[in-house]
Amino acid sequence: MKEITKSAALIAAASGIVFGVVTPLSASAAEEPLKWSRCAGSGLDPRQQCATLEVPMDYAHPGGRTIDIAVSRIPAEKPSARRGALLLIAGGPGGTSLNDPSGKGQKLPQDVRDAYDLIGFAPRGNAPSTAVGCGLDHGDLALSKLRPWPAPDGTVTENMRTARRVAAACATHGGELMRHLTTKDNARDIDRIRAALGERRLSAWGVSYGTYVGAAYSEMFPQRTDRIVLDSNDNPDPVRAERAWVAAYEVGVEDNFPEFAQWASAPGNPYRLAGTVAEVRPLFLRLAARLDREPLPWPGANPEELNGNVLRQTMLDSLADPDDYPALAELIAAALKGTVPPAPAAPPDAAMQNLVAVSAATICNDAAWPRDAATYRKGVAESRAEYPLTAGMPRNALVCAAWPWQPKEPPVRITDRGPSDVLLVQNERDLATPLSGALKLREALGRRAVMVTNDATGHEAYLAHGTRCGDEAVSRFLATGERPRQDIHCP
Repeated sequence: MKEITKSAALIAAASGIVFGVVTPLSASAAEEPLKWSRCAGSGLDPRQQCATLEVPMDYAHPGGRTIDIAVSRIPAEKPSARRGALLLIAGGPGGTSLNDPSGKGQKLPQDVRDAYDLIGFAPRGNAPSTAVGCGLDHGDLALSKLRPWPAPDGTVTENMRTARRVAAACATHGGELMRHLTTKDNARDIDRIRAALGERRLSAWGVSYGTYVGAAYSEMFPQRTDRIVLDSNDNPDPVRAERAWVAAYEVGVEDNFPEFAQWASAPGNPYRLAGTVAEVRPLFLRLAARLDREPLPWPGANPEELNGNVLRQTMLDSLADPDDYPALAELIAAALKGTVPPAPAAPPDAAMQNLVAVSAATICNDAAWPRDAATYRKGVAESRAEYPLTAGMPRNALVCAAWPWQPKEPPVRITDRGPSDVLLVQNERDLATPLSGALKLREALGRRAVMVTNDATGHEAYLAHGTRCGDEAVSRFLATGERPRQDIHCP
């Protein structure tokens, strides 16, 4: 559920592969065109069009029940230069790129927008595609509850209780679709989108969890890929799978907290918290421990108190983007005085219900998690000792510890088999997808990929928090197909 704070993201039958079995390309999948019309909603580029694509709910039974996938596009701006379609794959799980052709897509250089139809979509389970929800209580939608922060003494009893409660709610309210939300099914849906667009091959720009989806698509449908950009990259470990994503916060925080400490101790900074860099970390740890013992009332927040774990969760939210450092500093400064700032704005509960349901189902359906509390007690204790800033959360129990279903197929294993058409771009200091995990994906892709590493801070690199050198390398690849000859570092 990596992208939950910012939200707050096919097929084998169409492409010729179903669960590893070669099947013929169906005429209907290849020839059924999308029917484009005006998009619902406000603030969109008037050129953006929307359509609905029908796909199997269960690809093991493609003739059974179907679901809808919402798709959007802005056509290539220069028809004579058009190369094909560029699919924008959002982070998450639980994120959607449906409005991205009007948003981040417009940041792309002109020669890229000239060459590609910009395509967005709401992955299965995400509204306005056929949607799911778990019907959770308002309190269970709190970010400090959705991340498995242990109790102040490190015990995991309440986390296991929360996992059982949330899993039961998802089983009761989620419907059959909850069992068919996986990374592999997202990749299969993407190939159905490709076929419906009439494209023989598809280019893509995937971000965060979207890099795992993009890598999975490249693995499952290698001959359907054109130019693939993977930005802010996930560890593709096929055994730990999504567990590696939560665990990444240990390293991600350690990589990024020194940047916050330097900023928060800089002379002239109106949000300055300490006189030296070395003072910021112990200040934060002391405050979190104090709030563990003596929470402050926080009317309007969820939960309505500022405790140690809410402070730690705010740290996670803020370290992902240096632009959010002031929010963390303001909260720390207020709490040191025994006060709180106004409660932060939160997404509507309805939107959170959908996002949480898709996120939980995808993470839990992709790979099995341990179910015994002892595994998490041991992991939390080890993590707290080695990484005190994250207090054991990255090795604790998510809802998957009590998920009612077992994965229906093994997680995708990323390999170096396929065309050499992948460009990875990665910041050195990335909270959610640390460089250490990105290097694992780079290693797995082998000769298929080249990697651009930015000396930069923040989650999402290309055209966001990267470097000019890195942005130029990615833009050149999308526009011309030219990649760096080897991995490069951008200062």
